[in-house]
Amino acid sequence: MTALALDASHGEGGGQVLRTALALAVALGRPVALERIRLRRPKPGLQPQHLTVVRALAAIADADVDGDALGSTALSFAPRGLRAGDWRFDIGAIRGSAGSVSLLFESLLLPLARAKAPSRLTLVGGTHVPWSPTVHYLAAAFVPALTALGLVAGVRLRRWGWYPAGGGEIEADVGPAASMAGLTATTPPSPLALAGVSAVSRLPRAIAERQRRQAETRLEAAGLRADIVVEEDSAAFSPGTVLFLGVHGRAGFSALGRRGVPAERVADEAVDALLDWRASGAALDVHLADQLLPFLALADGPSSFTCPQLSGHLRTVAWIVQQFLPVEIVLRDGRPPRVDVTPVGHARPLKTV
Repeated sequence: MTALALDASHGEGGGQVLRTALALAVALGRPVALERIRLRRPKPGLQPQHLTVVRALAAIADADVDGDALGSTALSFAPRGLRAGDWRFDIGAIRGSAGSVSLLFESLLLPLARAKAPSRLTLVGGTHVPWSPTVHYLAAAFVPALTALGLVAGVRLRRWGWYPAGGGEIEADVGPAASMAGLTATTPPSPLALAGVSAVSRLPRAIAERQRRQAETRLEAAGLRADIVVEEDSAAFSPGTVLFLGVHGRAGFSALGRRGVPAERVADEAVDALLDWRASGAALDVHLADQLLPFLALADGPSSFTCPQLSGHLRTVAWIVQQFLPVEIVLRDGRPPRVDVTPVGHARPLKTV
């Protein structure tokens, strides 16, 4: 089969292009050739977290790969099959890194859900790091949204991993999904059931307590209530804090502690993001919108959902999906914006209405 040639600098132009394209390539058994990978980033080409994704997907697909090296901006990837099983991938094994295990898991989930047997994954790296979904987000928002549609998966946090040391660990199970229904989520959940975690590693528990109190005070002022548990961990390789607020299968909001930032401000960041989403009137958060799109393109029926904005990430994922699949994706501007996904018998252009 002729390889699908993609310009990986298209749209958002980051690692998401690589991850989405390779996940679809393995899921569909389609060779792909990527050029200009992360070309506009401060450190262009494949970094440890991206190279781990390439090699992990190559392992489960028994793929022929050329260009899988640090700094590479071009890659050819030809899957030869799909192998379920027990797999372990360590982002730090290539070079010390706190690369996101959540993004690695998302890349592996799509193809492994189409395998004929179950798989168990052990993934090592960053579990709560900047610019990536936290593991709590996976467990509270991403995985529940998909399991409600028929996908079989579960995620467990075994060791916290913070930036910059990484070294965290998750276990995940992925079962064969014979079929997956489309998603209809156009109105926000009501009542809004919130659950959360305030956690510290190798820092005083009082920091987590302050984060929790501030979040509860802010939410109460907005007429909301959240069940926020406090967790304390001493096994992580480096210190860290997080405040996470989630709406089951619909949205999640994380804020990470940083040196010099008070615990109350960390809590405010998560609460502000939650309240902004609530005010938008959207059913899904902005990140879930683009994360679900490749799965919905392979569903048995149409999908329709609302999100706070038609982000650059969403537009980029929509473009990638339509390079692989005959699916109609309509992005409708509105308050809130709506996304309609319809698998069809022939490719149609991306539309903005």
